Amino acid sequence: MAQALLAESKLRLVFETGVNEKGEPIFKSKTFNNLKKEATPDQMHQAAAAIAALSKDPLSRVERNDRSEILG
Repeated sequence: MAQALLAESKLRLVFETGVNEKGEPIFKSKTFNNLKKEATPDQMHQAAAAIAALSKDPLSRVERNDRSEILG
């Protein structure tokens, strides 16, 4: 049976930097590599909040991006 092994995790913070001429929000993101695979959602949220406190732009969302290897 095939298995999925978590190979890499990244934390992505998305900030709202303003609005365009149509009034739609403009987003920019910052990605942090080498996220601990064991990191809990609460730990990621705390880290994101601490980093966002250093930014002039409001934090819009926090994402975790995982890459897995499928072994057969």
